[in-house]
Amino acid sequence: MRPGREDGADIEETTGDGVDPTIALEGVTKHYRTGAGVDDVTLSVGPGEVFGFLGPNGAGKTTVIRMLLDLIRPDAGRIRVFGMDARADSVRIHRRIGYVPGELSLYDRFTAREMLTHFGYLRGLRDWSAIAVQAERLELELDRPMRKLSKGNRQKVALVSAFAGDPELLLLDEPTSGLDPIVQQQVHAEVRRAVDEGRTVFLSSHVLAEVGQVADRVGLIRDGRLIAVERVSELRRRAMHLVDATFASPVSEDRFATLPGVSACEVVDHRLHLDVSGSLRPTVQALADVELVDLSIREPTLEELFLSFYEQSRD
Repeated sequence: MRPGREDGADIEETTGDGVDPTIALEGVTKHYRTGAGVDDVTLSVGPGEVFGFLGPNGAGKTTVIRMLLDLIRPDAGRIRVFGMDARADSVRIHRRIGYVPGELSLYDRFTAREMLTHFGYLRGLRDWSAIAVQAERLELELDRPMRKLSKGNRQKVALVSAFAGDPELLLLDEPTSGLDPIVQQQVHAEVRRAVDEGRTVFLSSHVLAEVGQVADRVGLIRDGRLIAVERVSELRRRAMHLVDATFASPVSEDRFATLPGVSACEVVDHRLHLDVSGSLRPTVQALADVELVDLSIREPTLEELFLSFYEQSRD
């Protein structure tokens, strides 16, 4: 993975193809009294792109989304959405955005239908059919009071509100929290549909496997600093192979540690683990000279790639 500079200065502001970005942050900084926040974040996201914003809880993901919405304001830097100033043009911007907050605050005495009607009015939606279509897709019960809905169904209310009317930009903060796997796949399908129609999705999550299913690019934020931006396809292309082998008798680590492409080697009794980049031929040939009981060769998951990089960035 290619890390960005700690000050974020080498993160591209443009989309790279001459198209104006849907989202553009330049040197954005927000500090709190607690010390949490974000520091000098520069980032752009283009039309028709799913951008996965990754990091553990407290890394700064929600702070960035709230600044995009002008719910909080940066101490320094510039934020533009659809080419407009996020602060001066916030009302116009909001009418073109669908938003799922990380922490839901819903009126318990309302039904889901009443809640969605209220949200739709605030967004300028006058056609109930746009909301009804999304509610049907996510199988949301509309006429039960919010207080009687499960966490997953309350999350569906936020998702229906966000997707209704096909907004140009979707800001999704942990969107599948509390949802069962079937509904998660439905949400992913809605994300893909949005992108197929040329809309933009900014997806914040700490569930790396989920982001890997739908994102074009991913950014990693640590302690408020954007430390890497990569295309998912490039991550997978450059991924090393993980080799786990079990032998009939103990083997020496020296036999495998110096093989071409081996960056990590660990031997415990009869078991061997290798991280191998490039050609596997030398490794396979060496393994063939020893009596194997079991062999597994696989690529790391996106989660393993990012967790490894996250740990390296602390050094």
